[in-house]
Amino acid sequence: MQYMLLIAANEAEEQQIPDADMVQMIAAYGAYTEALIQAGALVAGERLRESTKATTVRVREGKTTVLDGPYAEAKEQLGGFYIIDVADLDAALHWAARCPGAAYGSIEVRPIWPTENMSGDECTAAA
Repeated sequence: MQYMLLIAANEAEEQQIPDADMVQMIAAYGAYTEALIQAGALVAGERLRESTKATTVRVREGKTTVLDGPYAEAKEQLGGFYIIDVADLDAALHWAARCPGAAYGSIEVRPIWPTENMSGDECTAAA
């Protein structure tokens, strides 16, 4: 089953990380990604640019609103993700705990709802 690991962190705190520690963190992510690859679990993964580069789009009653910057006022912002394919939730939680981001932020684990071959009836029943 596929799961998305959503990596959240406090961007202001991240900017205060000393260069030497940042180098270690980048190396830790490289090793983590390689471990996912070796286990055959990695489907995709990317780091996101900082939330100040975000653009939020909303459509209400036919009117489109575009906002520059982050929409959420949370301390932690989404900074990256992995999509993994593992046997079950326990395996996904194991990988989430190993993610370097868990040591300084949080990892939200969410199952991916497969949409291929899904009829409208299945969407209604699952909602």
